Amino acid sequence: MLAISGKYKMSLEDNSVMSNGFATMDGTENFSSLDAQTVSDASDLKMHSKLIEVDLHESDSAPAAERQNIETACEAAEPQVEPLSSPEKAVEEEEKGEEEEEKKEEEELKKDKAVEELSSEETKAVPVTSANLATTLSPAEQLWSTDRDQAVKLRIEGSGPGSETPITVHQMFLETVEKSGDHTALVFKKDGQQVTVTWRQYYEQCRAAAKSFLKLGLERYRGVAILGFNSPEWFYADIGCILAGGLATGVYTTNSPEACQYVAANCEANVIVVENQKQLDKILQVRDQLPHLKAIVQYKDELQQKLPDLYTWEEFMKLGEEVPNDRLDTIIDSLRANECCSLIYTSGTTGNPKGVMLSHDNLTWTARTSAALLSNSYGVEVLVSYLPLSHIAAQMIDIWVSMSFAGTTYFAEPDALKGSLVNTLKEARPTCFLGVPRVWEKMQDKMKAIGGKASPMRKKVADWAKSIGQRYNHSAMNGENWVPWGFMLANNLVFKKVQAALGLERSRLCLTGAAPITKETLEYFMSLNIPLMEVYGMSETSGPHTVSVTINDYRLTSCGKVMPGCKIKLDKPDNDGIGEICFWGRNVFMGYLNMAEKTTEALDEDGWLHSGDLGRLDDCNFLFITGRIKELIITAGGENIPPVPIEDAVKAEIPILSNAMLVGDKLKFLSMLLTLKCVLDDNGEPTDELSPEVLDFCRQNGIGATKVSEIVANKEEAVYKAIQEGMERANAKSTSNAQKVQKWVILDRDFSLLGGELGPTMKLRRPIVAKMYQDKIEELYAVSSEKQ
Repeated sequence: MLAISGKYKMSLEDNSVMSNGFATMDGTENFSSLDAQTVSDASDLKMHSKLIEVDLHESDSAPAAERQNIETACEAAEPQVEPLSSPEKAVEEEEKGEEEEEKKEEEELKKDKAVEELSSEETKAVPVTSANLATTLSPAEQLWSTDRDQAVKLRIEGSGPGSETPITVHQMFLETVEKSGDHTALVFKKDGQQVTVTWRQYYEQCRAAAKSFLKLGLERYRGVAILGFNSPEWFYADIGCILAGGLATGVYTTNSPEACQYVAANCEANVIVVENQKQLDKILQVRDQLPHLKAIVQYKDELQQKLPDLYTWEEFMKLGEEVPNDRLDTIIDSLRANECCSLIYTSGTTGNPKGVMLSHDNLTWTARTSAALLSNSYGVEVLVSYLPLSHIAAQMIDIWVSMSFAGTTYFAEPDALKGSLVNTLKEARPTCFLGVPRVWEKMQDKMKAIGGKASPMRKKVADWAKSIGQRYNHSAMNGENWVPWGFMLANNLVFKKVQAALGLERSRLCLTGAAPITKETLEYFMSLNIPLMEVYGMSETSGPHTVSVTINDYRLTSCGKVMPGCKIKLDKPDNDGIGEICFWGRNVFMGYLNMAEKTTEALDEDGWLHSGDLGRLDDCNFLFITGRIKELIITAGGENIPPVPIEDAVKAEIPILSNAMLVGDKLKFLSMLLTLKCVLDDNGEPTDELSPEVLDFCRQNGIGATKVSEIVANKEEAVYKAIQEGMERANAKSTSNAQKVQKWVILDRDFSLLGGELGPTMKLRRPIVAKMYQDKIEELYAVSSEKQ
């Protein structure tokens, strides 16, 4: 049996509150009450950390006014903790908790001789209040930093949401282990067999990884770069690095060797953890350009070559066995909630990737706030990990939110996005599922293809049920809560079966984020009684900033409302109320590593983060994204045109299209690059074969073509006519002539991740696409010039 190591079985023993590092909206120091709102309702939270202490009664170093403010803060926070019903009940529950703890320890001693006997004082459960929840902060002078070892002030509110006591990753992890140590944390396949890991085992694995990193020479505030598909080892390496005082750094598996080198060099990685030989080869190609690198660890497959400082995962985990627990505990004690612990690198579409510095508080506060929104239960949620963990969306949900509410995370297979994801979903039956728009679109296409082969009677029943689903969810969305006649029948005949086929029958919440999603896709899933709730944020906000979590608090195409404890404002709004979206909150990042100029571009002098996105707020404070400043197309006539709404309108009118990209910056008119839907190969790459939906269209119009190249080479009249008619319908809805698409071209190949046109979250990389198809673009405008 695995037991919690070292002194971290101790109870809370400090009542001190560190005063440095607090910031209010105007940037001034604030010693107001620390709200106990996010404190767990468990009465046996146990964590320990050495603090920079401020004695509330005896210290002469703190001015009397400050001492009074701190005393007031603690006193004001205490009543917010729900009291026990009676003193007798409190004693009874405490004695019961002690008895259970003693039984648990006796079992551990029998099974693990290495566990030291703890004194009765150390094992005594301590009721959680804001007075004994230690705040671990380092002194800080400003809200941002670009230095890896410099702390920042936190945007702590005076009261209410956003005023919760800051904690470190270790403190949040230990709280979960103390409350749910024997609950299943991770589920994965090994040699075809399902393996489960409890929260206590998970914690021990992370400690073991941390000690091994120390053995390999991981230095404080230096990176551990992780390059591979989602796995327990990815989690262990990430958290182990943080516990050992390093900076956990995910690297996209699609990165080139040169891109990997940039990230590893920028974070000054002492250790790189790779999945397999394919990823190892990338690092070996650039190893001589990584002066800080001390070791490489491969967590999957056997090593194909023996090299100095190259380890298998098993070898790596054994390295730290001789490292004393006290050494690791000393480092854990020194961790501070307002210091950097994780780096998220941007995709680098318009230049070198930027290392987004996230603090312990960024991760823990965002995770706890998100968890409170997503779930009312502890230890019951089930998630599936399959999106890139180097992206903040997946990492926040899969690692940190799951840790906050003691969820169970299933790991998908590496070919998840090539078709195996549905198998994992059926096995895990998640209670909450996050999909990027491309995932939902692929599900939609597949279901449409299957529906197209159904009998006329089945089609009629499905169409009827979907109309019921639309009415039901629109009613709920508008607050009417009207259940149309036939809903229960539609639910039993269609909705439940579709949800079960997707593995989503237990999902109370289906989320979409990381990229724009079309209204058509939202309405399609709404008709199946699977409303997709949008989440909006960025790496620089530790993931979410606005959310929709219930159909009753939801608007179609909106990104929801701002999270509790966060703020949003629109900078320089125009006559339509559209302005740049700016963020404030505990989730706002520390800065870009070693990039002071980029940091001050993103954060203004008051500490607001400028997103670069354009949006508007409706009368109910729902946020709607209208475009991105850098993506705005400014025509030769000076008209500012956001491309996404026009692209979505065109795709909605022409279902056989897969992708559409608007072109026309500094040009006289708009044109568009189009791709047809096609079959994907085993690697998720687009092939030349037309998708079933396009084949059906061709058959209905007497076209014998089965390949994209045949459509393009022969300029199949029916296809080109359908596209032109759809384009005209979309143009008819334009708000001005300048927003009408005048020219278009079908490309030979669909956009893809490996092709470079799409980013890791399937977001369109416009500058790269424009460069790749520059000749096609020039042809469109050259033809027009010749006609003139």
